[in-house]
Amino acid sequence: MVRCSIQQNVPFKLNPSIKNYYSLVTTSELDREIISDYNITITATDEGSPPLSSSKTIHLSVSDVNDNPPAFEEQSYSAYLTENNKPGSSVCSVTARDPDWRQNGTVVYSLFPSEVNGVPVSSFLSINGDTGVIHAVRAFDYEQSFKVHVVARDNGSPPLSSNVTVSVFITDENDNSPQILYPAPSGNSLMTEMVPKAALAGSLVSKVIAVDADSGQNAWLSYQILKSTDPGLFTIVLHSGEIRAQRDISESDSMKQNLVISVKDNGQPSLSTTCDVYLLISDNLAEVPELKDMAYEDSSKLTSYLIIALVSVSTFFLTFIILILAVRFCRSRKPRMMFDGAVAIPSAYFPPNYAEVDGVGTLRSSYNYDAYLTTGSRTSDFKFVRSYNDSTLPADLTLRKSPDETSENSFKFRLF
Repeated sequence: MVRCSIQQNVPFKLNPSIKNYYSLVTTSELDREIISDYNITITATDEGSPPLSSSKTIHLSVSDVNDNPPAFEEQSYSAYLTENNKPGSSVCSVTARDPDWRQNGTVVYSLFPSEVNGVPVSSFLSINGDTGVIHAVRAFDYEQSFKVHVVARDNGSPPLSSNVTVSVFITDENDNSPQILYPAPSGNSLMTEMVPKAALAGSLVSKVIAVDADSGQNAWLSYQILKSTDPGLFTIVLHSGEIRAQRDISESDSMKQNLVISVKDNGQPSLSTTCDVYLLISDNLAEVPELKDMAYEDSSKLTSYLIIALVSVSTFFLTFIILILAVRFCRSRKPRMMFDGAVAIPSAYFPPNYAEVDGVGTLRSSYNYDAYLTTGSRTSDFKFVRSYNDSTLPADLTLRKSPDETSENSFKFRLF
């Protein structure tokens, strides 16, 4: 009689069925993800004396079923992205693993359909389905922080999936310089603070107020005096911007004080801006001198530019006037010609019976005529004497008034 047996450290056993036939059965559940292969050695022993035996090894592979969903390496992910990023830049990467085999263990990533402030999440982010790398689709502002859900799905049948939450935080970029609120920029005018002559050390004389549109440490501001009329007379509090007297004000101190203040943020790299604070040590307005000389180099440069422009315009205007006068003077020296070269001759003396007729209308020259009147006759003869125009031919002209004319002012000319 033959008996068969196997080692005791495998989840299998032999059950005899009929004479010399055995069945190999499992003693517990098999998990391919734990042990995928078994080498089972079966030993057959007879009942002789001494007993003889032989062994046979069976290689057993456990087949896979899709019984494991993908599992992410972390329970949640946090991604930090600098504002004003370039579209297409990498945000973060998620990883999920599936212990199943072949297609049952192949993981595909996708974004769970959702909305961010009413806009589809696909307008903000995209994910590589094979690698799990999340990319930015657009540039973000600091105010935009949101959450998305990433789904990992295997290719088994039926497919199994799991998801994880990714929180996206948009970090602030130091892209805004500090903005001065007080003293407010006011063009070319100067804002002056009055400081009492009796101000003691530590007295508050003014304050610089500034803001920064950034956030976090990028918006932390610090104040510093870069330049002052009397170094050591005033100081500024580092983080509040309060300007205080560093010592007691004395009579020897200059009445007009100018402080150049620098306001710097705490970003990397830091950004800064400057402003001027004008202080006047006086107890009343009657002692206030003219403040026009408190403007520094910028005002001086502007004044110089205005003077240069005014001189240039004045020079151009005077040159233009001189040219006009010169042209008029040259024209006045040319011979004056009237009516195609006719020369005006002063009128000579004529007897009382002469009348002078000036050339008007189409007449080219002036004529004098002698009137001969007869008693009771309505016919009057007018004798023209020589024209003043030497260029015309001499002629004796008589202007006769015909009696048949209906108008008293009608005349006829007769050439002799």
